[in-house]
Amino acid sequence: MTTLSFTPMTQEDFTVFWPTFQSIVSAQETYAIDPDITFAAAYALWCQQPKASFAVKDSQGELLGTYYLKANAAGPGQHICNCGYMVTPAARGKGVARQMCEHSQHVARQHGFEAMQFNAVVATNQVAVALWQRLGFAIVGTIPNAYRHASQGLVDSYVMYKAL
Repeated sequence: MTTLSFTPMTQEDFTVFWPTFQSIVSAQETYAIDPDITFAAAYALWCQQPKASFAVKDSQGELLGTYYLKANAAGPGQHICNCGYMVTPAARGKGVARQMCEHSQHVARQHGFEAMQFNAVVATNQVAVALWQRLGFAIVGTIPNAYRHASQGLVDSYVMYKAL
């Protein structure tokens, strides 16, 4: 994979990414987001509510993915962060998610976070589970039948964690 640029996600970037976002959530395979979410609600969820969200582009400026970074909880739990990552179909399998996760860990440490937690990694998303494990995340919990997968019915979700 070529060098990627990470810039704050703008509304223009999100507009470009919107078809991919819609496709991912409407597939109902990896994200517990209402498949009928509006653009405005999705933009708020991904770009306005988190502490930071990034557009990830290649050297030609093509948008390949995006991620957000936010506190996983408030008050006494705000030292642990949470991230969500999405990549375009053309970018899958090319190391973009790996670079986003590595970048997010660096940014998280800059913001003072001490750990990163993924609250609901769908167990059937074996590519993501394996990548997070290679990057040092451990499955610290399994939530039985937590996700209603579009084609596989009820499947487990994992809570994954890594100290930063």
